[in-house]
Amino acid sequence: MMLMTSCDNELDQVPLVDLESNNLESFAGVLNAAYYYHTGAVTPQAVMGEFRADNLTFEFDDEPPYPDFHTYNSDLGGLAISEIYFRPFYRDLYKSILSANTVIDKSESATEVAEAKFLRALSYFKLVMVFGDVPVILTPQPDVSVIPDVDLTRQPATEVYNNVIIPDFQAAIAGLDNSGLGTGRASKIAAQGLLGKAYMFRGDFAQAAIELGTVINEAEAAEVTLEADFANVITDESSEILFATKMSSSIPNSSTGTAFAGWFQGKDTKADQDNVTSSLIAAFDASSAAGGSEDLRKALTIDSELKRGVKYTADQYDQDFIELRLTDVILMYAEALNETSSPASTVLPLLDPIRTRAGLTSLTGTVSSQADVKQAILDERRVELAFEGHRWFDLVRTGTVDAEMEQTISSNYYVFPIPSSEILASDGEITQNEGY
Repeated sequence: MMLMTSCDNELDQVPLVDLESNNLESFAGVLNAAYYYHTGAVTPQAVMGEFRADNLTFEFDDEPPYPDFHTYNSDLGGLAISEIYFRPFYRDLYKSILSANTVIDKSESATEVAEAKFLRALSYFKLVMVFGDVPVILTPQPDVSVIPDVDLTRQPATEVYNNVIIPDFQAAIAGLDNSGLGTGRASKIAAQGLLGKAYMFRGDFAQAAIELGTVINEAEAAEVTLEADFANVITDESSEILFATKMSSSIPNSSTGTAFAGWFQGKDTKADQDNVTSSLIAAFDASSAAGGSEDLRKALTIDSELKRGVKYTADQYDQDFIELRLTDVILMYAEALNETSSPASTVLPLLDPIRTRAGLTSLTGTVSSQADVKQAILDERRVELAFEGHRWFDLVRTGTVDAEMEQTISSNYYVFPIPSSEILASDGEITQNEGY
């Protein structure tokens, strides 16, 4: 964070704003900057979620250090990979946070403040998912002259949830309506859904069930519905998207190099051209076998012959990144109910609309134990949400890394390396994750 406050060229924003000016009367531009910075975190997050897990593979013969994603040892996260790959994610989310802080501190618009709190909560949520403990800054961007007085000590993830993520999402719920749906702006129902997701990552399933259940109950009134055709679920016009980071090739620097959709299609030289794993193909086949017919999602997600992703059909630089859609909420709600001991006869029917859309039969009556229901939901999440950046984080959250990856992986590598430049610039005040 010290580096990002001292390098002028890294503070360029769209639109250009002066975050330190005391003469600003409108903070709409600063708020827009807070939204914009999330575009820089999209591809790293999506690639971490899929290539780190068992859905996709890197090209192992070329372009080190990227193949180290699959080694799960101290070689991963050296200076090269932490700078090339994780620093953009870290840097841009803190830029969003600092922009949001300015709006929260100075704007007189209650709606702008609520949107800024939504974005600050989302930024910290992503940072905690990826890095664990992180520094917390809740004030407008500090002047370079006062950097020595800024506390960059990493705060425990639990405290970040309790003191920032959850309160900020709650404030966003209280301050927003649903007029922002479909526009790339924050909304009340999106904040409720993301709060429920945050509770899932906290392991507070009772609270998660409350928030997620509210989203499901209020979705129709907000005109959020399941798409009838799975081919439409990730399109810009999808009726089930609660919040997406809007991407566009017309926005400067919204994406550098290959965008996330291109990675999944094997268009980046660091990704295998046939990058879909046999494990993911087998997961679709198992889904078809359990459902009594071909899972319609398979052909709409992967090309089994070329082993390449086909889920995204838009230009890779114009493909919005879905942060949360209704199907994700339904699956998390089912999981939360199962974790709070609701019977399988209550939980499994929640999956029926999702499976019917995929051409499959109901799972009701096929399994009954809590462990088996959990596995059924996790299996459903894998094929339904493939290439949407969830898989690795789902495995960590559900404690199923070793079982699903079919190897023993140290918990050190459930999180990713802090960018080395941030550690060096802080003179060691920011510390590295254990094992890197």
